[in-house]
Amino acid sequence: MKDDWRISNRVMQIQKSAIHEMTRLSKEIKDVAFLSWAKPTSDTPEHIKEGAISAIKNGLVGGYSENSGLLELRKEIVKKLKRDNNIDANVSQILVTIGAVEGLSASIMALIDPGDEVILPSPTYSTHIRQIILASGKPVLVPIIEEEGFALDIEAIEKAITPRTKAVMYCSPSNPTGTVFGKKQLRQLADIALENNLMVITDEAYEYFTYDGHEHFSIASIPEMRKNTVSCFTFTKTYAMTGWRIGYLHTDEELIPQITKAHIPFAICAPVISQYAALAALKGPQDCIAKFREHYLSTRNLMCDRLDNLSSVFEYQKPRGSYLMFPKILLEEGKNSTSFCKKLLKEAKVSTTPGIAFGPTGEGHLRLSFCVPKETIKKAFDRMEDYFR
Repeated sequence: MKDDWRISNRVMQIQKSAIHEMTRLSKEIKDVAFLSWAKPTSDTPEHIKEGAISAIKNGLVGGYSENSGLLELRKEIVKKLKRDNNIDANVSQILVTIGAVEGLSASIMALIDPGDEVILPSPTYSTHIRQIILASGKPVLVPIIEEEGFALDIEAIEKAITPRTKAVMYCSPSNPTGTVFGKKQLRQLADIALENNLMVITDEAYEYFTYDGHEHFSIASIPEMRKNTVSCFTFTKTYAMTGWRIGYLHTDEELIPQITKAHIPFAICAPVISQYAALAALKGPQDCIAKFREHYLSTRNLMCDRLDNLSSVFEYQKPRGSYLMFPKILLEEGKNSTSFCKKLLKEAKVSTTPGIAFGPTGEGHLRLSFCVPKETIKKAFDRMEDYFR
């Protein structure tokens, strides 16, 4: 009998996270220039921290909230969805979750039966692939078009649909590519979903961070998609609240009780202190979002300028959103992105993420994060220019 007989086949299918592996390896080396983790380096704004402190002092955080989240928070989320996403919602269509990740996981568990197929534009966020596997579903990776700024291949998505296809799942603005799927393409995707009676599950974590005139579009704002969409959001990126682990989803009120059935054994409810922090985030000043966006635009432009000096090593598409980019490695040794990134870490002290972490079509690339101080980018690229000289 094999030693791994105790482990489920679902979990055995999942590879160790290359993102967290690079983090672990980076901690073993002194003075690393860290570009590998999509974690804001800004601190959570003061008014959000004060909201949490006030809730503690007033004895509001010692017990559970209702499973779907604080009513006052859900009311504020409804206002936000109308204002910023053009989504008409009510509180019965909102579920507060432990970040977007738990909302996505609960949604997949509620919607996917064993053997059901979920189409993902690829490269894609590696967690999405794992969530489908854990639900005993089958991820179907459809390559996006790199030469067109990592655009959706609508024709290929349509061809990938089979009788077992249950949903399409995507992240826009994208992790890892930084692309923003445009309104025209998402309306085409909506037509396909409606024609084939498919669900669309969205990860809109980077919704506020778009550049160069590109705009975020929520597919749930299309009235006909109301019953066919689960839209997942988070406070993590918007307000630099990574550690607070707080997000929410919106979907048809008939689906909320079913997704809640999965949410309860995963979480019971989102952390109550984080819910009060999220409430303070929505009710307080929003100028922090513009400041974060301005910083990310500045660091994106700096990173692109520095990549231009390494044009013999990397080829890139300028990110239209998020704070991530996904350059192609032009060197022969870059065909194995894992070994390339490990060597870069060991020999140049620059931490990046192998493209293979985001699906097979990510091989030959690496992911770079520009949600870091400019000094970190300068240090990393100074080292890479010396290394590849």
